[in-house]
Amino acid sequence: MGIVVDYLDTILVPFSLLLTVGYHAYLWRTFKTKPSRTTMAINAHRRLWFSDLNQQYDGKKGMMAVQTLRNSQMVIILTASIAIIFNISLAALTNNAYNATRGLSNFELIGLVSGPAFALKYGTASVLLLFSFFCSSMAVVFLIDVVFLIDVSVDISCVHVKRMLERGNTLALIGNRLLCMAFPILLWMFGPVPVAVSSVALVWWFYELDFAGKVTGFHKQSLP
Repeated sequence: MGIVVDYLDTILVPFSLLLTVGYHAYLWRTFKTKPSRTTMAINAHRRLWFSDLNQQYDGKKGMMAVQTLRNSQMVIILTASIAIIFNISLAALTNNAYNATRGLSNFELIGLVSGPAFALKYGTASVLLLFSFFCSSMAVVFLIDVVFLIDVSVDISCVHVKRMLERGNTLALIGNRLLCMAFPILLWMFGPVPVAVSSVALVWWFYELDFAGKVTGFHKQSLP
């Protein structure tokens, strides 16, 4: 039992990482081969919405488009704010968390509590949160540009604006997923077992979101 406990971090943490990465690889493969099984196919409806806006532009449609994009920006800004607040709080509480963890060093399931191991735990969570903040911030930049281009003229450059809209949505999705993936890493402060349990729960939750049901009205040719 002692040998297994000594290697909890080297077994459960890589397992959690491979589980999360493997799920997203499976999701991407399914999206490319059988897109109607994933809710990611809703992106095709965004393209259709923008194409309809480009072809039948009027003041009412333009106002609705701008309001829709601003609502999306508010959600993305919230994600970025949560990521940076968690990262700052994590930096402020690192010393106290380290002392508390050392006090639990006799509890076997807490895993490695040495200085380098604790730095790895904090550093991994911090990097994920920073990348989440960066991706969400860039997504807001792209969507702001889209709003300006929609407002500035009736003659919208469909290809350019659509590309910017897609980049903004993709960065927003990445930022959101990185923020969600950072929470199991934060639980690594309390040992590898919470990481494994929370990663399994997170993948299950992702599956419920990404494979909630067949997307109706989807046409494969609407994919780029």
